[in-house]
Amino acid sequence: MAEYFIDAKGLQCPGPITQLFKQMKEAQSGDIVTIEVTDPAFKRDVESWCKKTKNELLSLEEVNDVIKAKIKKA
Repeated sequence: MAEYFIDAKGLQCPGPITQLFKQMKEAQSGDIVTIEVTDPAFKRDVESWCKKTKNELLSLEEVNDVIKAKIKKA
């Protein structure tokens, strides 16, 4: 299992989801991707995206206007 980190702070929709999609294409099943985003719409987007792609949203938190999501590849 590998872990990846994406810094998508400052990017607006669809930038963060596009970055996440690209990284997930390279990841193997079971790998963990952590992404940090400042676009408030990302919270809703990442939840929908995980449901649609069957990837597991392990955590989703917001601290000081930075949204941090941890996703496990299905």
